Amino acid sequence: MAAAEELFEFYKKVRIGCRDCRGCFDCCQGMGNSIILDPFDFYRLEKGLSAGPKELLEKYAALNVNDGLILPNLRMEGEKEQCVFLNGEGRCAIHGFRPGLCRLFPLGRNYNEGKLSYFILEGACSGPGERTKVRIEEWIAEEPIERYESFLTDWHYFLKGIKEKTAALPAEAWESAVKTASVNILEKFYLTPYDCERDFYDQFYERFKSVSPEGSSVETFEKGS
Repeated sequence: MAAAEELFEFYKKVRIGCRDCRGCFDCCQGMGNSIILDPFDFYRLEKGLSAGPKELLEKYAALNVNDGLILPNLRMEGEKEQCVFLNGEGRCAIHGFRPGLCRLFPLGRNYNEGKLSYFILEGACSGPGERTKVRIEEWIAEEPIERYESFLTDWHYFLKGIKEKTAALPAEAWESAVKTASVNILEKFYLTPYDCERDFYDQFYERFKSVSPEGSSVETFEKGS
């Protein structure tokens, strides 16, 4: 992120409103493997589609290496690499429970000293018309926003800690450690189904506390627990 970019907190108003996109869906295609799905995204997709995690991976997601770990991302299909959830009218078929990064666009997240803030991805949105001011909290539309941000921050620093520890390993040990850590992350936070009748955060933190640095060590998690 460029140093000149302004950072915002969730209660700020920023000029990102797009008047319902007006038929534009440029941000729903050609995104490669950049739309990384976090555990909350998986929970919402499980609930919204009445699908299990293995079905999500088979039909709607793909596994790719992201900055040193294997994580699921939203699947793109066809010659134009369109999102698997883009319908024939160029609209999102899961708009009400779309992934967090889709919900966030054209904002980006910034993490610094344990805090989450936002910045505008200048030039990322190619939609027509003048942008209107919208409160970030309303744009993201996740309630309670404070709990959602706490989850995002904990998840970010948890993954960051594992990436830093694996990156510090000798080259001959790095690949094995990354695979082991990635498999454990996928099994613990993605492939083990969530109870869609229960609160997500309660379930996430039950799992998180068993593998976070405050619970068992990250090193133990990387080796398998």
